[in-house]
Parts: sequence; C-alpha cells; structure tokens
Amino acid sequence: MENADVLIIGGGPAGSSCARRLVQEGSSVMVLDREEFPRTKLCAGWITPEVVSDLEIDPKNYPHRFNTFDGIVVHIKGLKFTLPSVQHSIRRYEFDDYLLKRSGARVFVHNARTIEHDPSDGSFTVDGRFRARYLIGAGGTRCPVYRTFFRDANPRARELQAATYEHELPYEWKDERCHLWFFDKGLPGYAWYVPKQNGYLNCGIGAIAEKMKAKGADIKSHWQHFARKLERRRLTPEAEFSPKGYSYYLRGNVDVVRIGNAFITGDSAGLATRDLCEGIGPAVRSGFRAADAITKGSEYRLHDIAAYSSEFTLVRWLLERNFAGGKLEIPSAPA
Repeated sequence: MENADVLIIGGGPAGSSCARRLVQEGSSVMVLDREEFPRTKLCAGWITPEVVSDLEIDPKNYPHRFNTFDGIVVHIKGLKFTLPSVQHSIRRYEFDDYLLKRSGARVFVHNARTIEHDPSDGSFTVDGRFRARYLIGAGGTRCPVYRTFFRDANPRARELQAATYEHELPYEWKDERCHLWFFDKGLPGYAWYVPKQNGYLNCGIGAIAEKMKAKGADIKSHWQHFARKLERRRLTPEAEFSPKGYSYYLRGNVDVVRIGNAFITGDSAGLATRDLCEGIGPAVRSGFRAADAITKGSEYRLHDIAAYSSEFTLVRWLLERNFAGGKLEIPSAPA
C-alpha cells in the first residue's frame, strides 16, 4: 500500500498546481494519472498572462515552446478586426509534463477505477493500492472522484457541454498571428488557428453540442468546412490533418465542490469559461484553492473564479447570445 497525506487523481494543470503548492507547504503527495507523461493532450494550448503569473513561469527560462501574440485576429460573419490583447501559446504535450515534474509529488501511472472511503479514519483508498487522508479530483470530465462522490450533488448541465474537434501537428506556418472565427456557417461556437513556436500548429473547432444537434449539424461537417476555409486562405497549404474529438463542460453553477475531505477541481468541476472555453486558468486557480483548504484551513469556494476569459464587452455579449445560451447567473457564495 502506498500512503500519503494527499492523493490527487489527474496530472494536468489542476492536479500539478495543487500538488506543487501542497509539497511546498510540507505535505506528502501522490498523483495518479492513467497516462505516462509527456502525453498527447487535445487542447488549443492557449494560455493567458494570468496563468503565466499564477504558475510563476518566466517565459525566458521556460524550456519548451512558448509563443506570444500581441493581438488576436477575430472573424465574425464577414467582419475582420484585431483585438489588442497579449496572449500566449504552448504545447500541452510539453507544458503539462513540465508542470507535473516541477510539482515534486510522487507520480504513478495508474487508471483509477474504485475509490473507497473509510469513515472510521476518514481515509480514501484507490484500487486497494493507494491511500490518503485527502482526495483531489483533477481527472477532467470523466474524473472518477466526480463520478464516485459528486455526480448526484453536482450534476452536469447538458446545455453546457462543449464538443471539440482539432489537430496539432508539426507545421512550418507562415502567418504568425492567432485567428479566431466565431459562428461561421451557423456554428454555435468558434474555430481557431494557433501557431506554436518552432514549427507547430493547432487548428480546431469547438461548439455547444446540444445547439449543434438542434440545427441538424455535427462537429465533423463543421470541421470539413473549416479545413476548406484554411486552405482557401492559404493558412495551411498542404497540411495533412487527422483531427480527433473530445468534450467537456463550460462553467455552470458550482454548488458542491467539497464533500468532507474530497475535492473536485478544474474540468472535474466544470470550470471552463463561458465565452472562450478556456480551462487552464480556472483549473490552476482551483488547484491552488484546494491545496490552501488542506494546508491553511481556508474554505474551498469556486464561485468567484472568473466565468469569462475575454475582457472585451462585445465579445462577451456575442458569445452569451450565440454560444453558451444566455447570461450566467452565478450564485453568491454562502455566508
């Protein structure tokens, strides 16, 4: 039996951020992930300056690909303009491995299946092999901690399920700008072209699954339209795409995120932003908060983690009307 103070299931940004802060505060930590790092992770790889600051990353010393954009080229129904906004891109293949190794936690490649809670001592045991007093769910949409303890108390909102289809590939891109296309051909979402440093490119689309289904469309047909657009614009000449899909949930009302000594963080709690579907920033902040709740006794609340990424009112308004289905009403935190 492997023992620790805290057991974290999931080694992505939420899990690694939580682990690093716990280790810094003197806790013994185990991280379980079903895949060996570095591993392929479907994600546009777009991170904000706030994420860079929260993670205390110095871009000059970061040992992997790190690209910076001074503006984002936005395409909306025939209109084209540039939003002056500093953003960054990384490869999740490199980024997640870097963060997990930096955490200082013990890492095990293990697909967690059965979680048992012993009320006599409060401990959690995973598959009869790993035991700890505290349990952190950081395993994404299909996290076993969410499935075991939180699914009934904090059900997913199907109307907030986002479907994505994307591919990241080695590619010598010519256009160094980040491009976003909103609502193209009736897509209830947006498409992206995100260049990575030193010859990598991520292209993809994301949309609200229920709205897309109601229109009689599917993610693959939208991808085909998008790929033709990229080719016509000469953004990806001769690129050989093999896209894959996945889904996750945008920010809803975050009601139950802690039960006893069990916590959910990041995509396990459904924290991706309602406008640009950004999940890394909320994941990192929730991981820090879970760690602080354990080591400092602070209350674990996620109500005030930002539900939007964009600082631009126009972008938020357009996305509220056309994407996530109306303005989000976040309940006030309990007194």
